[in-house]
Amino acid sequence: MTAADLAPAPAAGPAAPLKSGSASSARRTAVVVGALGVIGRYLVDRLAAEPGWQVIGLSRRQGADRPGVRYLSVDLLDASACQAVLSGLNETTHVFFAGFQAASGPAAGYAANIAANRDLLVNSVSAIDRVAPALQRVVLVTGTKYYGTHLGPFKTPARESDPRHLPPNYYFDQIDWLTAFQRGRPWHWTELRPQTLCGFAPGTPMSIVPVIAVYAAICKELGLPLRFPGKPGAWRSIYQVTDSAHFANAALWAATDPRCAGQAYNITNGDCFRWCNLWPRFADVFEMPWAEPQTISLTAQMADKAPLWDAMVRRHGLQPFAFDQVAAWPFGDYVFGSDWDVLSNLTKSRQHGFHDVVDSEAMFVRLLGQFRRDRIVP
Repeated sequence: MTAADLAPAPAAGPAAPLKSGSASSARRTAVVVGALGVIGRYLVDRLAAEPGWQVIGLSRRQGADRPGVRYLSVDLLDASACQAVLSGLNETTHVFFAGFQAASGPAAGYAANIAANRDLLVNSVSAIDRVAPALQRVVLVTGTKYYGTHLGPFKTPARESDPRHLPPNYYFDQIDWLTAFQRGRPWHWTELRPQTLCGFAPGTPMSIVPVIAVYAAICKELGLPLRFPGKPGAWRSIYQVTDSAHFANAALWAATDPRCAGQAYNITNGDCFRWCNLWPRFADVFEMPWAEPQTISLTAQMADKAPLWDAMVRRHGLQPFAFDQVAAWPFGDYVFGSDWDVLSNLTKSRQHGFHDVVDSEAMFVRLLGQFRRDRIVP
């Protein structure tokens, strides 16, 4: 969910009560909060493909309904609107909370945006809890900023039981509220902590793949080699990411396995890498040379590139995504500026039953190639 998704929305009526006459009594109904984001849209697709699930997507923007999936447009920062629009979601059995509002400025500062991100959770979950007696599980998506990955070096590999860093951090506020709110209720919560999601959702500020793709395409258009734009230390530090489709699999597991009740889990691809080893592969995907790193601010250097991008869209017949919607440069500066190891311990999730792994290098090559095939970049 983007900042644009959360702007005041036109008034919407309450959701119609979900019909149960044609559905099996065992049918599950999932509400995905932030359903058009880089996590939410993958959750919607994964759940819609799973037999026995129906899906309701919540977002500021209106998604396109399809069999088994319908969308509601709602301003989640308006508690009254939430209660009105969500009042018909009485058959909800699971909530997947992937809502997010970025703050202005560097992405490393997003964790300090307390009030908005806390209220997104409070307003949506409390409204659904009020009307859904069959609610079983709330899956809360946080992240490795819980460990202070955005602040500087931290203990690695990070474990779910590690102590918190000095606040502010809205993840702390979210899980503390959810833990207190759940007490005495029949449903349970599970918290998932991914690192640097890799997927595509136009306008979403928290995916690194479109940043790499658009940056590479612009460099190639200008006849430049592909240079790593981050800090020298980040070039060789250990890093990890989470494929959005892989994360959706983990979220489905977390929502349905009894062992996950009241637990937090790190969720990454299950491997780690150094950018210095992947960068030549990225250049190969775009059929261009690469060169040694050159530290720049992507936010600053890309500030004047919208006209160039618009010309590239016309010349190469690309999908008509606006430049400010296709990639989030502050997020790129954050990821490529982390000149310390970023690594999570996955022992707990494996012990509790989630064993899927993704080869991160192969994932990047696949997704970047898909971006070209889908005409998102030339």
